[in-house]
Amino acid sequence: MERNYDIIVIGTGTAGRTFAGKVAHSGLRIAIVDSREYGGTCPLRGCDPKEVLTDLTEVIDSNNRLIGKGVEINTPLKLDWTSLIEFKKTFTEGYSSKAEKLLVDMGIDTYHGRAYFENQNTVVVGADKLKGEYIFLATGAKPRKLNIPGEEYVTTSEELMETRKLPGRIIFIGGGYISIEFAHVVRRTGAEVLILQRSERVLGAFDSDMVNMLVKASEAAGIKILTNKPVISVEKEDNGFLVRVKSKSGTESETQSFRADMVVHGAGRVADTEDLRLENAGVKTEKGAIVVDKHMKTSNPRIYAGGDCALEGVQLTPVATLQGEVAAINVLEEDSVEADYTGIPSAVFTIPVLASVGVSVARDSDKYRKYRVIYQDRSNWSTTRRAGIEFAASKIIIDETNDRIMGAHILGPNAGEAINIFAAIMRLGLKASDIKKLVFSYPTTCSDIPYML
Repeated sequence: MERNYDIIVIGTGTAGRTFAGKVAHSGLRIAIVDSREYGGTCPLRGCDPKEVLTDLTEVIDSNNRLIGKGVEINTPLKLDWTSLIEFKKTFTEGYSSKAEKLLVDMGIDTYHGRAYFENQNTVVVGADKLKGEYIFLATGAKPRKLNIPGEEYVTTSEELMETRKLPGRIIFIGGGYISIEFAHVVRRTGAEVLILQRSERVLGAFDSDMVNMLVKASEAAGIKILTNKPVISVEKEDNGFLVRVKSKSGTESETQSFRADMVVHGAGRVADTEDLRLENAGVKTEKGAIVVDKHMKTSNPRIYAGGDCALEGVQLTPVATLQGEVAAINVLEEDSVEADYTGIPSAVFTIPVLASVGVSVARDSDKYRKYRVIYQDRSNWSTTRRAGIEFAASKIIIDETNDRIMGAHILGPNAGEAINIFAAIMRLGLKASDIKKLVFSYPTTCSDIPYML
């Protein structure tokens, strides 16, 4: 059946739902499509349910860190994975139907199925052909293909969060935030954990000095991290899996093997655009991601894109929200606003948390001579010691020509909250010296901020 719409949205994740909510009251006829459950990655199989796991992990670990310091337990607590997953499900069950009902209540027609372009303005979904004056693409991301023998034996992070019984030996392929965060969770169940990173360091997008300290904290927790170990195959054995890596030493290379009961994919995610047939719509891509301009417009002037499928911006929920809002305004008001990525923070929810905003500069780097780099080892600060944390630090990067904060990096208790102060200062265009004018509740991590400068 052929149907005509003013706007078609493909994807119901953060970007798609944000966009739909912004245009819903315009009086235009709108359709939205998803091939999976309505709601997208973040609330169903991504950051929100993952945060349930990391929050409970922090509670358990906090008790153990303070044994003998006011906590009267003799045996360290461990996570009960089975009940943890059941608790996680209370946050995801029913969400999809609620998300779809909300869209229906807005007057938006909903479709289920894998969409693809027939031509520049027609989308095919099953037996339906939808023609749109404007189309917004928000198809999200999916795990990157490993392209190794035995890839079918590797468990995704989504599958991990559905596993009812956790095995005793787990290997994570890749050293991105997915691997590091889940490694900290499963380690607190008592599992043996190994991270195999193909390059020389993990968390490549984050400040190297902060990451080095986080690696020490991870290793102190019993997480083994090996770098320069690209995985070349996964083999199924009677009692688990055999993971082979190519190990380099100078000009020599050799193959090493590691055994595990579960192998988890943590080697990154890529735009989920593979079968959209974007070429039929004249939409350009680079390495699978959709090329967009500052208005979130693609190479087809009637098609916009946002969220994890877009080339512009990093794969973060706040970025997807921002891009969905910008695209919606520009569809309704003829490209009147541009996406501004200034001061968008991110965090790795490990123990301790690593949070970051802006640029990163190594302490011994002369790359940015005009920048002042203020590094503080905060391991002995009161807020760190009260939490029983052994590793904490901060690094603030200031452009001395205009007193602007160019970057801030915090490792330690409540870092995920404290980084928002720096993010707000940067986004509002305030100066570093303006932080000194702020008055914080005391004693809190935020009250430490003036002393980080």
